[in-house]
Amino acid sequence: MTSAAFLGLGVMGYPMAGHLARAGHKVTVFNRTAAKAAAWVAAHGGASAPTPAAAAAGVDFVFACVGNDDDLRAVTLGPDGAFAGMKPGAVFVDHTTTSARVARELAAAARERGLAFVDAPVSGGQAGAEKGQLTVMCGGDPAVYERVEPLIAAFARFSRLMGPSGAGQLTKMVNQICIAGLVQGLAEGLNFGAKAGLDMEAVLETISKGAAGSWQMDNRGQTMLRGEFDFGFAVDWMRKDLGICLDEAARNGARLPVAALVDQFYGQVQGRGGNRWDTSSLIDLLARD
Repeated sequence: MTSAAFLGLGVMGYPMAGHLARAGHKVTVFNRTAAKAAAWVAAHGGASAPTPAAAAAGVDFVFACVGNDDDLRAVTLGPDGAFAGMKPGAVFVDHTTTSARVARELAAAARERGLAFVDAPVSGGQAGAEKGQLTVMCGGDPAVYERVEPLIAAFARFSRLMGPSGAGQLTKMVNQICIAGLVQGLAEGLNFGAKAGLDMEAVLETISKGAAGSWQMDNRGQTMLRGEFDFGFAVDWMRKDLGICLDEAARNGARLPVAALVDQFYGQVQGRGGNRWDTSSLIDLLARD
């Protein structure tokens, strides 16, 4: 068992830090809203700290799951950032979905300070975090990954080193690109079937057993038919992720016509007030038109 800090106690970070504590690790947490950190300590033990630097002081591993590139820089850099408090040889593990550019930037900044950095975005959503069944895609040095993998296992069902710094974030981009097209296809198929007068309960039960079956169909098909979107991965977050994908594609020359189109559709969902709806709300654009 070892000492760790966890920065960011949102819908993902709160249960992830909890799994680390339940695995027997000594965990100190930081959150911008101190009341949430206090609630976590009351539930899981450990301690809270007033700044990322204070949380990171003296621990072996620092984990983070915050909002975006700027949020990540805010908790790592500067006099109150985690890098200022970390001891030489300590490892920073970032579970935020960010650009590959900021992952490489912070990996270089960590090296200059005698620290290690692993970009480790996750897939599986809030439910996966709560159940400890996330998929984690990592970028960094193999020797450093070997050190941190046993701790990641506390909240992951699968973790893999994908390559050097930034490779974890690039893999997460592939993940989001695939999801975007899949959810739009599912929305169109379900709306088509309903317009055709089919028994959609029967349709879902049948086609989920064939080549069209997917996690999205199994977990979101029924709720999409009912128009229920008040859960899961929010549209605001998906648009942030797709923006990262489209920016990276502009640099590497990849064509993302479907992802770009679906990003526009999510913009329309936001225009309907669906910023915090689940990403499966794409069907709302079809069902109400």
